[in-house]
Amino acid sequence: MDNRQTAFARACEGIIANLKKRNMEGYFFEDSASCVRAILEMMPEGSVVSWGGSASVQESGMMDALKQGNYRLIDRSEAKTPEEQRETYARTVMSDYYFMSSNAITYEGELVNFDGNGNRVGCLIHGPRHVMLIVGMNKVTASLESAVQRVRTMACPPNAVRLNRQTPCAATGKCGDCLSPDCFCNQLVITRRSGHAGRIKVFLVAEDLGF
Repeated sequence: MDNRQTAFARACEGIIANLKKRNMEGYFFEDSASCVRAILEMMPEGSVVSWGGSASVQESGMMDALKQGNYRLIDRSEAKTPEEQRETYARTVMSDYYFMSSNAITYEGELVNFDGNGNRVGCLIHGPRHVMLIVGMNKVTASLESAVQRVRTMACPPNAVRLNRQTPCAATGKCGDCLSPDCFCNQLVITRRSGHAGRIKVFLVAEDLGF
């Protein structure tokens, strides 16, 4: 590991301890490959698996591993109509494992997420038996205030460009605190504690992943 990764590894000791206080589990990995291997070892074959939109999950190689494995996948991209999409979301809530990232995580172990439709944060809050968050070191912030600022400045503008949204941040590269029709900052969810011990698992990776 380089100096930046080593410093992150040391910071993760405190983050993992703080996650435990908040009824969540934390794990540290030097790279995505070792993270993916460890997660696969946790998941029995035949498990029902789904995911929210996440560049981090994709970039880590987790998506490829899931599609190559022996799992029952619920893929929302396969829904052809609004009714099929609604049914897919309903099935997702009952999945065994749900994959996502977090827009930010504080040193204190708090998770900060913005969402558009609310399906991703909805599953984080309630539903799937296990929620698996793959989080790169670029997502770590010092406080809740800096976490929200990070999402507004570092996550939302590139995501708006990626999704071809007609929002001020897509046009200017910075948050306009908009209420436009294409806005996907509709929900702000701060997870300060899990009500179910070990349900939320945070996999901290010493790489930059996602936005």
